[in-house]
Amino acid sequence: MTPLLRSVRMRLTLWHAAVLTVVVCAFSAGIFFFVRVRLFDDLDTHLGRDLATIEATYRDAPTELSEAESRAGLKLFEVTERNGVLYRTEEWGQRGLVRSVRSDSATTSSWRSPDGQTYRVLVAPYPTHLISLAADETALHRTLWTLGVILALGIPCAMALAIAGGWFLAGRVLAPVGAMAERARRITADSLGERLPIENPDDEFGRLATVFNETLARLQDSFERLRRFTADASHELRTPLTAMRSVGEVALHDSLDPAAYRDVIGSMLEEVERLTALVESLLTLTRVDSRRTQLAREVVDLGTIAANATEHLRVLADEKEQTLRVEADDAVSVECDPALLRQGVVNLVDNAIKYTQRNGNIRVAVRMLRSGEAAIEVKDDGPGIARIHHERIFERFYRVDSGRSRSEGGLGLGLAIARSTVEANGGRIEVESEEGRGSVFRVLLPSRS
Repeated sequence: MTPLLRSVRMRLTLWHAAVLTVVVCAFSAGIFFFVRVRLFDDLDTHLGRDLATIEATYRDAPTELSEAESRAGLKLFEVTERNGVLYRTEEWGQRGLVRSVRSDSATTSSWRSPDGQTYRVLVAPYPTHLISLAADETALHRTLWTLGVILALGIPCAMALAIAGGWFLAGRVLAPVGAMAERARRITADSLGERLPIENPDDEFGRLATVFNETLARLQDSFERLRRFTADASHELRTPLTAMRSVGEVALHDSLDPAAYRDVIGSMLEEVERLTALVESLLTLTRVDSRRTQLAREVVDLGTIAANATEHLRVLADEKEQTLRVEADDAVSVECDPALLRQGVVNLVDNAIKYTQRNGNIRVAVRMLRSGEAAIEVKDDGPGIARIHHERIFERFYRVDSGRSRSEGGLGLGLAIARSTVEANGGRIEVESEEGRGSVFRVLLPSRS
């Protein structure tokens, strides 16, 4: 296929021309056959009137049929009786129309003479006689020939106009696509804020451009989050690496006793442990987000998952002398990946322990909501979270109080991992919190009915 034929504009033009040509051909053929039928009907009507004249003359005065020829101008007819021809015009015999009458039954048909002339012949039988008359079809065929030539010449003209008009209309219709393509060609990763032009948001191209713009908005948001994630991850990795380098350089520069070297190594191991936790958290997020983790779905009791996650972290609560309790309704079952969901619950409980003050209270409740969803609620009486942070606390590396989080070993990934693991199991996380009044993180999952 040539490049020109691959053009949508050319294909639309050709389709338009082809369809219009078929319509014009069908219309021309219809007109031709309609006119032909009407001309033959008019000729047959004329023959009928002539037949009535001849019949009236025969009935009133059979011997005066010649008067019908002279007065009415009837040149082509004959009247026969049982015993032979009663009257025949001179031209009837000269033109050989005798051979056109092949039966005594009533017929109306076209007959071609040996010299190529065509006649419309009407045969009308009566009880005592037979009248045959004819009319020359030359004028009729000339009219049909003229009409056919006009229609035949009109078809290529219509095709030319269809191609020209189709090319123009296709260009006008596809103009928004060209504008969108030109704008899209200029959009790069550094200019995702640009949008495709929309001339009419209600037509097909407008809706297409709207969908593309929404896609670009999502891509822009993803790129922005990726940039923030890369910058935050680089910062988080640089901090322990800088600390390890500084401690190592000091240890190499100064002569220390074994105990001091042991402290240096311990400090470096703490930073290594921090780096390991960070890398493992990032790997967990990557696997969940890329859907590489094959979910091992099974029907489990949420109360059991909440109890196991809580017991796993109880020692941390005991160190801060916090009250950590679990309240679970009976038989709250969901279909999920228990290991993945447990990790999300562990992160929520760990977050509550971390930011709740000493001697604080933390409650983990499992219950069935009236909406038919199963819920795990992690409630604490910690400092709470201002409403302006509610939309961003699940972002990676986002901290409400970055200084306090680092001092307590937080990576800013706990809530992000919790949300990813819950969403991977078909659920969602809601937060209710006010500054100074504690927080409630609620995991909602479709129940097992």
